[in-house]
Amino acid sequence: MEKLKVVALCMKIFTVILVLMVPVSIGQTLSSSEIRILFQVQKLLEYPQVLQGWTNWTNFCYLPYSPSLNIVCLNNRVTELTIVGNKSSPAHFSKLISQKFSPSQQTLSANFDIDAFFTTVTKLSNLKVLSLVSLGLWGSLPSKISRFWSLQLLNISSNFIYGEIPQEITSLKNLTSLVLADNLLNGSVPDLKRLQLLQELNLGGNHIGPKFPSLANNVQRIILGNNSLRSNIPLGLNKFDQLKHLDISSNMFFGAAPSFLFSLSSIEYLSLARNQLSGVLPLNISCSAKLSFLDISRNLFIGKLPSCIASNSSNRNLTVISSWNCLSDANAKLQHPFSFCHKEAVAVKPPDKSEKQESNTKLRVILGIIGGIMGIAAVLGLLILVIRRRSTEKTGAQDSKYERSIADKMSVRSSSKRANDSRRVPQTMRSAAIGLPPYRVFSLEEIEDATNNFDPKNLMGEGSQGQLYKGCLTDGSIVLVKCIKLKQRHLPQSLVQHMEVLSKLRHLHLVSVLGHCIVTYQDHPNTASTVFIVFEHISNGSLHEYLTDSRKKELLKWPQRMAIVIGAARGIQFLHTGIAPGIFGNNLKIDNILLDEVLTAKLSGYNIPMPSNKRGSESPLNGQDVSNHLGSMEDAEKEDVYQLGVILIQVITGKPIKSTRELDELKLELEKCLAESPSKLRGAADPSVRGTYAYDSLRTTVEITMNCLCKDSARRPSIEDALWNLQYSIQVQEGWTSSGNLNTHI
Repeated sequence: MEKLKVVALCMKIFTVILVLMVPVSIGQTLSSSEIRILFQVQKLLEYPQVLQGWTNWTNFCYLPYSPSLNIVCLNNRVTELTIVGNKSSPAHFSKLISQKFSPSQQTLSANFDIDAFFTTVTKLSNLKVLSLVSLGLWGSLPSKISRFWSLQLLNISSNFIYGEIPQEITSLKNLTSLVLADNLLNGSVPDLKRLQLLQELNLGGNHIGPKFPSLANNVQRIILGNNSLRSNIPLGLNKFDQLKHLDISSNMFFGAAPSFLFSLSSIEYLSLARNQLSGVLPLNISCSAKLSFLDISRNLFIGKLPSCIASNSSNRNLTVISSWNCLSDANAKLQHPFSFCHKEAVAVKPPDKSEKQESNTKLRVILGIIGGIMGIAAVLGLLILVIRRRSTEKTGAQDSKYERSIADKMSVRSSSKRANDSRRVPQTMRSAAIGLPPYRVFSLEEIEDATNNFDPKNLMGEGSQGQLYKGCLTDGSIVLVKCIKLKQRHLPQSLVQHMEVLSKLRHLHLVSVLGHCIVTYQDHPNTASTVFIVFEHISNGSLHEYLTDSRKKELLKWPQRMAIVIGAARGIQFLHTGIAPGIFGNNLKIDNILLDEVLTAKLSGYNIPMPSNKRGSESPLNGQDVSNHLGSMEDAEKEDVYQLGVILIQVITGKPIKSTRELDELKLELEKCLAESPSKLRGAADPSVRGTYAYDSLRTTVEITMNCLCKDSARRPSIEDALWNLQYSIQVQEGWTSSGNLNTHI
């Protein structure tokens, strides 16, 4: 009887709960006008994958939550709209100006109208949160953005928004978070002091500058990294008592670093890296007790580190990165000599007004002289052109016969025609190769001089595509030269096609191609041509070396490992989708992931597109056998994803894999740990990274690794999906780090 009473009571409680839930469900039904607006948004965004499930029967207020799509309703109105697509962003590309921008595969089509889009979205008049990320939006941000009367959070990051931020954004009085990171914005930022409720400003990864934005002093997060800001660090920041996170890295700030930055009462995260800051940091400065991360690397600081941030500081919860300055009490191998910082600091010192005026006067005089000379030269040039044209008409036939006879006598010739006109390469492709010299065609003599006539001492190795030599160019830069021998003759236009593709292999996360040389042996019985490909040289070692060397391994904490694998994934994505046709089957392994001096991942040993050596066959570049090639491309794409999974599992566990059996054992171990408990999964991770990762970041990375290693290739994710999950994992990690959990000194 007692059991029956308990069961009856439970049933009554369950019934009451159901009754209470029904009115809420019925009450949250969107108005027909807002439903129409959402379908218009779906259409204007060109039906992205995340919105393809919408139908006339969709209950928008009760869609299951996902990081890619979230709609929140209140009183039959949409109050939150979050849509995260899978379009690539302009990260690591140079900042295009609107006059040169043109839609591409990374953006919405040329039919997209950003003005019409925001006209539609602003009709959702109750929006408090609007997040539109990685959707390929392009165009200038329209002034009608001021119609978002109630908006509290605006996130339009990782798109292709260009031009200046409109002044009208200052009318969003309720705004607490403004995130426009990873776009193509340029120019000055409007005065944001009117936004008294603003707590977060993230404009990282644009071309904002040269002035530091004007802000109310109650902001908590300021992220301006990777822009074009050029000034002293504003002294007004000393009033920002609530500032927790300040990132002004990768700009052009110069002068001294104000000592108050380190002692702001709320500061937790401070990154001044990759600027031109100089001078001595005062030894007696005090650091905020809350400061947990400090990066002053790649500046021009000299002297000693202040006691509160030195390696022997009593603050063991503070992570400090100070490499590549000219500091005397740091690891000398990771510092420049004093003369370097002194010379560079003088070079970046801004001229005073009198110097500027004198310089401008001289410039005007010089320009006037040059203009006069050019005018005279133009007149003379026209006269010479007329005379030569008349002469050429008489002697053209004789010259052409003479040139042909010379060509027939040559046994070896070096290609002098530039295979690639830089204007034909998409801007995004050229700009990805940050810091590289222009692509060029080398002469055979230059290649021979660089390799000392292919001295065997310079031979680095030999693979399926040819020999690899180390060389030194006349400017002193070290390069690698790959020699690829083509055993069949190919039409010149076929080689030019392949060289055009070759010239686009320039990206932050590739060992980039610097140029090429084609040598044709006309009388050789077996070899038609040899292609010499010149690569940049990365000398800091491979990921394999860092995972197996105990000292180097200590540098690879979890954030560094995630940055490396994300870089590798971006390199793979570029090979697959950044050029046409895509390049697959790229021999991906930890030995072929090279790291530069700041641990940026660069893929080496990837597949180089060359004409086929099989007689009677041509590369799919020429349009032959396309259907078979598409099938093989899909298999090769998923094979690359599988190899990325093999790299990931080694990064997670710190255990290099030498056989398929070892891989299967590690995969099985991680699958069990993932299913059992967090403590088991933590135990499976490399002991070197313990205490430096967020568990959710680890778990997400393990999950995407298992998907990449799926035996059924059809169930493996695309490289875009894998990259998205890895980026989500690092976002979780960054949130955990900014909360002061990371406790490792670097």
